[in-house]
Amino acid sequence: MTVVEPLADNPGSLARCWFVLALVILGSGCAGSERPPAAVPVSEADATLGPGDTFEVSVYGQADLSGKHRISDDGSINFPLVGRIDVEGKGASEIAGTIQAELVGRQILREPHVSVFLLEQTSKQISVVGAVAKPGSYPLTNGMTIIEAIGTAGGITSLASGNSTIVTRRVDGQLKRFKVQVDSISEGRMDDFKLQSGDIIFVPERLF
Repeated sequence: MTVVEPLADNPGSLARCWFVLALVILGSGCAGSERPPAAVPVSEADATLGPGDTFEVSVYGQADLSGKHRISDDGSINFPLVGRIDVEGKGASEIAGTIQAELVGRQILREPHVSVFLLEQTSKQISVVGAVAKPGSYPLTNGMTIIEAIGTAGGITSLASGNSTIVTRRVDGQLKRFKVQVDSISEGRMDDFKLQSGDIIFVPERLF
């Protein structure tokens, strides 16, 4: 189980230039005193898809109806034998149900078994800042972890203090900050930390 330490309310512990940047980006007023659960459920807002998101549809026994789809700017996909289907604002299970209903309603299949798997959420993003090679915002991919996100950002620099990494997350409408021991996760001594849409990852530099 990943152990995530709550961030201490002591700004002096990160008194370097990257900490100043963190205060600007993360907000110095957000508090984070409690420990998040080991498995954080995805909120309804995070579970819904939007334009630019990519998912895969699997229709059991129907290879010609299975495949990948990217949601267009108008929030729809073009499904084989069906045509345009509006999927924006729906979760994976709801999209699967919509496709299944269309296949039955149009008498294409009698009892289709449809599954939808999220591949990439470009409508949902995370940010990686601080002592990484390529700071910036990146699409949230399915099941993305903090190690994967840092890797996408080019990895930590030689001056990084990985075990002092801060994740800022909105929980029940409030911003919370938590310290995640990235070095320990990389070394296999802790489980990886799964990210959610909107997470901000700040990797500070070491104090000398």
